Amino acid sequence: MVAVTRETDRLRERMDHHLDRLLERETEKLAFLGEDLEVLREVLPGFVRAGGKRLRPAFVYWGHRAAGGSPDDEAVLAAGCAVELVHASALILDDVMDEAGTRRGRPTVHLTMAGHHRARGWWGSAGRFGESTAILFGLLAYTWADAALLHCGPRLPAALEVFTQLRGEVIGGQYLDLAHAARRRGDVAEAGRISTYKSGKYTVERPLHLGHAVAGGHPRLRAVLSAYALPLGEAFQLRDDVLGVYGDPSVTGKPAGADLRQGKHTRLTAVARERAGAYGAALLDNVCGEDDVEAARALITATGALEAAEERIGDLVARAVAALGAGGVPDEAVTGLAELADLAARRIA
Repeated sequence: MVAVTRETDRLRERMDHHLDRLLERETEKLAFLGEDLEVLREVLPGFVRAGGKRLRPAFVYWGHRAAGGSPDDEAVLAAGCAVELVHASALILDDVMDEAGTRRGRPTVHLTMAGHHRARGWWGSAGRFGESTAILFGLLAYTWADAALLHCGPRLPAALEVFTQLRGEVIGGQYLDLAHAARRRGDVAEAGRISTYKSGKYTVERPLHLGHAVAGGHPRLRAVLSAYALPLGEAFQLRDDVLGVYGDPSVTGKPAGADLRQGKHTRLTAVARERAGAYGAALLDNVCGEDDVEAARALITATGALEAAEERIGDLVARAVAALGAGGVPDEAVTGLAELADLAARRIA
């Protein structure tokens, strides 16, 4: 296990180096922005570099290794960078949609750009400028993801097919999340569907499939990777839901209780609603201030929804790791994927 941990650490160093070169290369292509290039360089590449555990690129890498890919293959680093840039794009745009104040312990991109506008005394609404430029920066990160993928080697068509599916699913999942928050209704099954497409598939399953595609893996192996990925993706999102309600902002880098205030529909809140009845639903539908957040947390705990979530996370991780025993996955990749399962589902931020 120690050897695999070291390999994962080395992967992050290699990925960051590859990402740095890509960001510098693509930023230089925008030299026509003149004096505005520096603010873009500081904000967007700075956001990509500053945070995150490079978890999705790690799944790309181990999907590649599971399919027989070489640890020295530069193509898998390119594919990992592509996924990381889509993730950065999704976070920037998600923060605009959620009107979030902080991300990774810093002001969100739209608030940073609003501050840039305000500090210079520019004309018009600083808030509108901040949101508009954040959307553009999110789209730019999305575009740079394609630039990264172009360097993933001779299996680009297969990789692009998976990558396109990944992006379509996360956008569809985000729409479901917004629509169900607006409707203020939904059950546990619906919460599961949202989490699968908003987070689970694009965090675990599709990155694994992308690595598999870059390596030219056997089609049968994809089914094994999916059997591992789908329960783990659900566990990852469920942990994210728990952190969204109970997490320490100084550790998670974003405000606690924000999902409750926005009426986000998660399995955690769906179970609490079912168990608490009309009173619980009314409480969860009207979370505004900090007192409301505390009352909602107390309700979720009292109904046993938090305990049920922790139990389910454990069961899902066990199912994921057990699926790797179906055969066809090299021993080192089994160990690496088991370690990633623990990291993804039991993280504190």
